[in-house]
Amino acid sequence: MKIAEGAKISLEGQKVTISGAKGTLVRDFYHPEIKMELKNGELEVTGDKAMANTVSAHVRNMAIGVTSGYANKLKSLYSHFPISAEVKGKEILIKNFLGEKQPRRAKIVGQTKVESKGQEMFVSGPSKEEVSQTIANLKSATRIRNRDSRVFQDGFYLVEK
Repeated sequence: MKIAEGAKISLEGQKVTISGAKGTLVRDFYHPEIKMELKNGELEVTGDKAMANTVSAHVRNMAIGVTSGYANKLKSLYSHFPISAEVKGKEILIKNFLGEKQPRRAKIVGQTKVESKGQEMFVSGPSKEEVSQTIANLKSATRIRNRDSRVFQDGFYLVEK
C-alpha cells in the first residue's frame, strides 16, 4: 500500500511509526498470522486476508492523520439548563448539566486537542481512534439516566466531521 504524501513511515518488527506535519503516531500491530515489510517507501502486509486488510486500514488512517489530521465539531444542546464546558488539562468539565451542582468529567485521550467556544466544541488530533474516543467519552459523560429520553435530549451532538 502507498503512504500519503508528506508522511514518513518506519517499521521495526511489527511496530509501525508514521510521522508528518501534524505529529507522530506509533502503533504495534502484533499478530502471528501477518507479516509486514517496507519496500521502496511502501508497506506490504501479507498473511491472513482479513487481518492484513485491517492493518492496512489502520496504517492508512494513521498516514491521513499525520498529514491532514482529524477534526470534529460538536454543539451542546439543552432545553432545560444551559450547559457550559471547560477544558482543564486532560479533562473536559461539563457544568450545569441538567442543573446538577457537581460538574461531570470526560477524559481527553492521547494527543487530542479540545477547544470550547460558547455552545460549540472543536475536537482535533492526528489519531482517528483518539479523537473518536474523546468524543465517545464526552457523550458517555452526558448520558441521561432515569429520565424520559424523548423530553430530555440535552447533551453534545456531532455537527461536522
